[in-house]
Amino acid sequence: MTAELPTTFKGPTGVFSAALTPLTAELMPDHAEFAAHAKWLLAEGCDGIAMLGTTGEANSFSAEERMALLEATVAAGVAPGALLPGTGVAAFTETVALTKHALSCGVTTVVMLPPFYYKGVSDDGVFAAYSEILQRIGDSRLRVVLYHIPQMSAVPISHAVIARLIEAFPETVVGIKDSSGDLANMEAMVAKFPGFSVLAGADPAMLPLRRKGGAGCITATSNLVARDLAFVFRHALDEAKNAEVDAAQARVVAARAKASRFAQMASLKAMTAQRTGNPAWMRLRPPLLPLTEAEAAALASA
Repeated sequence: MTAELPTTFKGPTGVFSAALTPLTAELMPDHAEFAAHAKWLLAEGCDGIAMLGTTGEANSFSAEERMALLEATVAAGVAPGALLPGTGVAAFTETVALTKHALSCGVTTVVMLPPFYYKGVSDDGVFAAYSEILQRIGDSRLRVVLYHIPQMSAVPISHAVIARLIEAFPETVVGIKDSSGDLANMEAMVAKFPGFSVLAGADPAMLPLRRKGGAGCITATSNLVARDLAFVFRHALDEAKNAEVDAAQARVVAARAKASRFAQMASLKAMTAQRTGNPAWMRLRPPLLPLTEAEAAALASA
């Protein structure tokens, strides 16, 4: 028996990879390798690629570097509709520019952090920032997934702000990526905002959230276990496949735990280097650093 979700979502649904960004020897985004990685993720079952997010080291790249990577990825044959680039930065004018550029490339859905440098800002301030951005973009094609990651941004997106944004921009603000790790918060948003795409930002949370009516996930470990995550998403409500779903979920949780043993992004890159046989995947842009030789060896032997 397969249960049905009660909601038709306005925003994205499915498994979206918070894709890693490969780097050249000069620590520049490797366009060809990224496009190949994106195509592999889609072939593994991802519904889309959430590029240039936290896992993709986005805040270590300039606006020009971000734009160039997006352009190259589309030029390499990755469908713009499969891309959800991160466009939210500290200066709202730059957020506007990055988002308009994404639209010019045929991309219509973006993941958008609030301006994050100043801390302790009010809900009014967060709403004002998003409102100013969306009014300046002024494009009916745009769909925005808000990005709630308070442990990194220190600027949480409250339910009150979400409600105001949905009321003011009902066809534009269509979802949220919740990377707080707070499943109760995700479930509360599902209940409070019907049709709003609540996407788990942590791999293990996707299954319980899906069973509560969640829209899917945007996660880091999907760089490694996209096939299992896709299976879990597509069969989470099929009681006949509970055992298979539980087994796939166990593999997802194990991969997440392995990637969290040392610094997560460095670990994900080390594990991708191991999978591909390409040691260039080990590179990160400072201030982030790759795993030490000892750490990489421990991870490989785990």
